[in-house]
Amino acid sequence: MRWHVTLAVWKRTLLSYFSGVIGYLFITAFVAVGAFAAFRETFFANNLANLDQLNQWFPWLLLVIIPAITMGVWADERKQGTDELLFTLPATDLEVLLGKYFGVLSVYTVALVFSLSHVIVLRSLGYPDIGLMVANYLGFWFAGAALLSCGMVASAITNSATVAYVLGMVIGAIPVGLGLVNANWRLLTSLSVGEQFADFGLGMVSLAGVLYFVSITVLMLYLNLVLLARRHWAGGPHASTMWVHYVTRAVCLAVVLVGVNVVASNFMTRFDFTSEQLYSLSPATRKVVKDVPASRPVLIQAFISPEVPKEYVQVKSTLIGLLRQLDQLGGDRVRVRIVDTERFTEQADDAKRYGIEPQRQQSERGGRFVSDDVFLGTVMTTGADEAVIPPFFDVGTPVEYELMRSLRTVSQSKRLKVGMLRTDAKVTGGFDMQSFRQTPEWRIVTELKKQYDVKEVGPDELGKEPFDVVVAIMPSSLNEPDMQKFVAFVDAGGPTLIIDDPFPLTNTTLAPKQPKPKQGGGGMQGMFGGGPPPEPKADNGEAKALQNALGIAWDSGEAVWDLYDPHPELAEMLAGISAVYVAENSGGSRPFNIDSPVTVGLQEILLLYPGQIRPREDNKLDFIPLLRSSPKSTTTLWDEYTTSGGFFGGVAPSPNVSLRIPQKGIEHVLAAKIKGTKPGPPGPDGTPTSTKINAIFVADADMISDTFFTVRDKNWQNLKLDNVTFILNCVDDLAGDDTFMALRKRRPKHRTLTSVEQATVQLKSEFAEEARKANDEAKGKLKQAEEALQAEVKKLQADTTMDNRTKTVRLRAAEENERRRLEVAKAEIDAEKNKKLEQAQGEAERKVSQIEKSRQTLACLLSPIPALIVGAFVFARRVSNERMGIVDERLVDKKKA
Repeated sequence: MRWHVTLAVWKRTLLSYFSGVIGYLFITAFVAVGAFAAFRETFFANNLANLDQLNQWFPWLLLVIIPAITMGVWADERKQGTDELLFTLPATDLEVLLGKYFGVLSVYTVALVFSLSHVIVLRSLGYPDIGLMVANYLGFWFAGAALLSCGMVASAITNSATVAYVLGMVIGAIPVGLGLVNANWRLLTSLSVGEQFADFGLGMVSLAGVLYFVSITVLMLYLNLVLLARRHWAGGPHASTMWVHYVTRAVCLAVVLVGVNVVASNFMTRFDFTSEQLYSLSPATRKVVKDVPASRPVLIQAFISPEVPKEYVQVKSTLIGLLRQLDQLGGDRVRVRIVDTERFTEQADDAKRYGIEPQRQQSERGGRFVSDDVFLGTVMTTGADEAVIPPFFDVGTPVEYELMRSLRTVSQSKRLKVGMLRTDAKVTGGFDMQSFRQTPEWRIVTELKKQYDVKEVGPDELGKEPFDVVVAIMPSSLNEPDMQKFVAFVDAGGPTLIIDDPFPLTNTTLAPKQPKPKQGGGGMQGMFGGGPPPEPKADNGEAKALQNALGIAWDSGEAVWDLYDPHPELAEMLAGISAVYVAENSGGSRPFNIDSPVTVGLQEILLLYPGQIRPREDNKLDFIPLLRSSPKSTTTLWDEYTTSGGFFGGVAPSPNVSLRIPQKGIEHVLAAKIKGTKPGPPGPDGTPTSTKINAIFVADADMISDTFFTVRDKNWQNLKLDNVTFILNCVDDLAGDDTFMALRKRRPKHRTLTSVEQATVQLKSEFAEEARKANDEAKGKLKQAEEALQAEVKKLQADTTMDNRTKTVRLRAAEENERRRLEVAKAEIDAEKNKKLEQAQGEAERKVSQIEKSRQTLACLLSPIPALIVGAFVFARRVSNERMGIVDERLVDKKKA
């Protein structure tokens, strides 16, 4: 190879393309069409700062653009007769071919450089992931490089540039269109441009994808070389033989390249370019996959809707990206099948057979709220065993953690055992004698079942059956005999997670200060005091024996209040409630214990009416704080923050709580790990003994209520609470299983269109203000109507001319009339208020739509401007150069003309 010859052909091809304005007009069109594809309405509906919309259409965009670059590569040479001059140069066919290919590749590269204006526009709208953009553009370049070689084959077949353009589209449509074949033909779909580009679109650079595009290039350049060399033997006596010879060679080369790609796809790695390393499988994930027994291979089937609401776009991308990584890493142990699933299709029927149902999700689209049925679930099977975990990935679901936990669960024949202590909390569900209904199990139990073998255990069963961890929620509700058995288990070193609460807001009847609910005597007898009296709680709910065993002090009626509030937007909803946030920015010295695997990496936890725990002075055990309140916290007593109320004589939060002034610098411990060895009772022969303690005490039960699971799953109010993560970490730590602790803390950054959001904030504020005014106006009118009723009643009461009987009758009639009048007035007021709210909401939605459309128009118009400017400059310079050196006599005299 003489590279200087190739370089000369490259320069000739490149300069000929950009010597005129046509090349720049083509680039302008390329960028403009790309901008239109990237910044469509769906882009603003998804509200994500990425190029997903362009990625979706880019292979098809190349079918239009690439033939326009390559159609004249050989066809124009023949048409103009310059091909004979080109091939009589002292250069081989391969040198000329490579020079031509590098020339058109450079043209395409320049077009891609101008299309970087998409990223600039994207940056003006939000904060895109630069690593993701790099991976996207590498995918654009490799895909275009492969299809350029296809276009050159088309140009080598004909002398007409127009025919070459059409043939280029047809040839390029073969690798692009393979993605449209039946999804069950996995080999063919895997050889499509869209499938190989998918990794680049997600932010990964796949070596298998690179090999695929290089393989297409090699095959097509070989065909180019054959078509160029045919001039040496075409028309000769052995022409037909040579055709058979070269066709056979091409077919063999194609088969070899397909085989290499199929084999390499199972071994070649992917490089994660995303900033958060979203698709880089963690060491824990790799270990779980590696530990899958070869004798129990796992098939993961993901049933995913092709189109999902904007809230689920990020979840879908993360899920697909991780599944593709698992498919490659798992080899024969773990296979992945991703199925595009829509309602009323065979795929949907398959999903339902596995227990995966479409979830009705409401989203805003085009200023309206619409409902979509979304499939976003996975099923894992190995032999006869199957696990549908989870049937639906919600917006807050930690995807990699769920996949790995499910994979280990289904691939292992034996799991660690967790016992849920039977208390009045009834965490495993059961019949509630107070409400006379069946109560479901708590979500924390459902969550633990995905990883552990969970079983309810009574206090008298402790020690008889081995448990790796026992979880005791509200053990203060135990009676004296049961408490003794439970304390004996803790004293014997049984790993125990203890969760108690001075005032469980989700069920105040469980508060330690409250008596145990009555058992038995069902029906009306139980409701109104019948039946046997309940046994009293041990130590009147103070759990003194448990405190003694752990060497801690815990006041069962004392609650912590904290003035630190990182979420003022929730202040109205949580008004009058003790909401304690444990957060990195709370101002405390160590809100989270960074030295403990349970709490390292956590960011925020919300507790409601938590208690505080502290070590006793004579404590011989290690007391390791896990959670602390802020320095702005204080404590209140039971009588200060509760008030009597409720049908059954229960208690309720007091709306008026006078907080003590927080003592400066006091941070209350809300959860702690207690471990170590302490002296035990003397043995039968009087020898000293010791006992080991391994327990975690959490002074709030509300933090694991079902509400916080919903907050996590739905990403409610964009809260990133670690309540669920913390409790699961506690169980894992006590069980000695740290496999999933790091996985639970991985979070993708939600990169939204911040400039659009900021532009609409004012509109949303205006709507909120209009809504407030409408509500205030409605309240005022209703108050006036009520005052009119009261005035009429008072007038009749003050009338001394009527006897008492007549006055009573008149009062009843007046009250009835005014009540009806008040109901009519209230209905009219509500209708007027709702009408104003609808008008205000409609106006706000129209303005938001106008903002999005204006941003869309600007994005589509701004992207091609750089190419237009350069093209105009080149055109002006070319005209100027053409006029240079021309004598004035030869210039056209416009006046004479």
